Amino acid sequence: MTLQRRDLLKGGALSLAATLSQRLYSQASGSTPVIDAHIHLFDPTRPGGIPWPEKSDAILYKPALPDRFKRVTEGLGIRGAIAIECSPFEGDNDWLLSVAEKNPVIVGVIGDLVPGSPSFGKSLDRLSKNQLFRGIRYGNLWNRNLSAALDKPGFIDGLKALAAAKLVLESANPDAELIAALVRTHDSVSDLQIVVDHLPHAVIPTDAAGKVEYRKNLERLAASPRVFIKLSEIPTSIDDKVPLDLDVYQPKLDELWSLFGEDRVIFGSDWPNSDSVADYAATFHLAQSYIATKSKAAQEKYFSHNSIVAYSWQPRLPDQPKL
Repeated sequence: MTLQRRDLLKGGALSLAATLSQRLYSQASGSTPVIDAHIHLFDPTRPGGIPWPEKSDAILYKPALPDRFKRVTEGLGIRGAIAIECSPFEGDNDWLLSVAEKNPVIVGVIGDLVPGSPSFGKSLDRLSKNQLFRGIRYGNLWNRNLSAALDKPGFIDGLKALAAAKLVLESANPDAELIAALVRTHDSVSDLQIVVDHLPHAVIPTDAAGKVEYRKNLERLAASPRVFIKLSEIPTSIDDKVPLDLDVYQPKLDELWSLFGEDRVIFGSDWPNSDSVADYAATFHLAQSYIATKSKAAQEKYFSHNSIVAYSWQPRLPDQPKL
């Protein structure tokens, strides 16, 4: 089934996706609670505004807060989420944590700090005292480049401090250069837990040599038990259409699954950024359709257990999972 996005948003297709997702949840997941390990929270009505999304974005520029998340996921078996930073402002770590603390559906926060910066050490010490703070994100956003940053004084020492605090480095928006930089990161700080996001949507080289190098670097990351990946940003626009047929995405998902295995693949929606492509129900339905082909144990790992291992988050509600 291939549908244009404007048709998706008319409601019929999305209602079908929601119904299918609810049915798949009961059939494939059973009583397995689902943790969405990649959502963003922001509020454009805050004094001073927000750095993202832009005011011109009619789809995204509205409050994305836990109550809205609970509404859009109702009936889908979602029991909690990890909120990923969407601001480079250091003070917004505290805003995100304050929102999370008031809303136990949020089981963890990935913040934004710059290793090697003058404030990094003090801020890391302070923020890491909060159990909800589970790490930082660094990659292809906010005009940053991990490959270049690794050569800057103090950056690797900052990553070592992150590892010592048992916190996670999460990447952002992968391409070949970022994947190569993550290999260097792992080689430099082998005890650092790394989570690679959005790999189904990665920008892959088109030339033969580049493809080979990209694959080799993925294999090197896959060889480490410290590296996890998210099957997030699965649906994509192709020629101004959004395919909702799993067959379109399955080859790439199979490749990633075969590399990293059932113990290190995590579910994430990228909500509400995902709304730019497909409704939450449709996004979740694709992920469910894929994982429904796996064993019950693999489904539990994908939907919740692997995120617990990766982030060491603690349940805050009775129906949130434990290992």
